[in-house]
Amino acid sequence: MRYRDRPELFTLRQDRLNERLAFVGLHVNDKGQVARGARAQTLDESTRIATSIRDELQRRKTHSEVLRYCSVEVLKRAHFHACLEATKSIFDRLRTMTGVSGDGATLVDAALSLGKSGTPALAINSLQTQTERDEQTGLANLVKGLGGLYRNPTAHDPRLSRSISDDELLDVLTMVSMVHRRLDGARSPG
Repeated sequence: MRYRDRPELFTLRQDRLNERLAFVGLHVNDKGQVARGARAQTLDESTRIATSIRDELQRRKTHSEVLRYCSVEVLKRAHFHACLEATKSIFDRLRTMTGVSGDGATLVDAALSLGKSGTPALAINSLQTQTERDEQTGLANLVKGLGGLYRNPTAHDPRLSRSISDDELLDVLTMVSMVHRRLDGARSPG
């Protein structure tokens, strides 16, 4: 009851306590009850047993933009909404970096695609070789794919109809983090 309005605080405290309880084969479950669990023999084992998604994201050095947009959803274990907010962060950043309005594939095309001119609004490399142009096109396609796979369905489907596992959430947030890292070095080629 005391964490009803602050589930993220419960998760933080639960993770910290579980890391210590793992040494005696116990853990605090999501109902707040102490239960039997795997027993750790080493510090690494204890951390692995108790590691939360938040800790794994820190271990993976997830880009700060990803965390800025969805850390509350991650702490609340709202995977559906964390994927939605994370993917929206890319589109928001593209708008901010280019001044281009719009959304989805249209925004990605305006910001990252080579188009007929061969010059995007934002280039992630020098675009001098075919490999570099292919890399630019690949990033644009990846962003469109993330939007189509995670942002669009979560915006239209009810949360109850879509389940996102811990592993899938980590995969999505890692991909979004990689996109943000590529955008860190992007520049206007003109």
